[in-house]
Amino acid sequence: QAAHNYMERGMRTLMFTSALYAKAEDGRITSRIGINSPAELYSETDDLHARIKQEHRKAKISCVFVDEAQFLTKQQVWQLARIADRLDIPVLCYGLRTDFRGELFPGSAELLAIADNLREIRTICHCGRKATMVVRRAPDGRAIMSGAQIGIEKSMYLSLCRLHWEEETGSWPAARPKAKPILKAVANKKTPAKRKKPSKAPLRIAAAGIKAPPRTRR
Repeated sequence: QAAHNYMERGMRTLMFTSALYAKAEDGRITSRIGINSPAELYSETDDLHARIKQEHRKAKISCVFVDEAQFLTKQQVWQLARIADRLDIPVLCYGLRTDFRGELFPGSAELLAIADNLREIRTICHCGRKATMVVRRAPDGRAIMSGAQIGIEKSMYLSLCRLHWEEETGSWPAARPKAKPILKAVANKKTPAKRKKPSKAPLRIAAAGIKAPPRTRR
């Protein structure tokens, strides 16, 4: 849509998309509202600064658009930064932030680090929350958490909120350590009561009723 706005005003734009998803030699970018436009393909070995600079010499470029920007290398992100800084051409990059494992793509990480502006395009999970994560599904519909970071088939992916991503990937409930067994002694039989030792009766000495002899006077 943004590129369409430039072209409506007679301004030239240059669009790129990753060769990983291209089904033919010619690339194409399709927006969410159905607008599509041809695009140049790029791979990880391309020098984007040199390509854009060459096209800019032929005819002025007003804006550069890069789709599937998560597949850019760190070097290519800096090449695009030089286009913005040294040729004064705006560069807009669109892509995913994290992969199906919840980890940043190298290109996305570098864009987050050096981009002048960041704008989040809202995607909705099936529950209505904002979808910030992506899950990869196996052919049987099971969520998988291992394998190559890049999968070519887009139908394998589903956008989810963080809560449902954890549930889909089996990260919740978190595994708890097993409790150590506690030894409990259970008395099935009544313990015999302790017998009390008989207390000794105090010895009582009774004085004999004998009269003392009378004292005699001298």
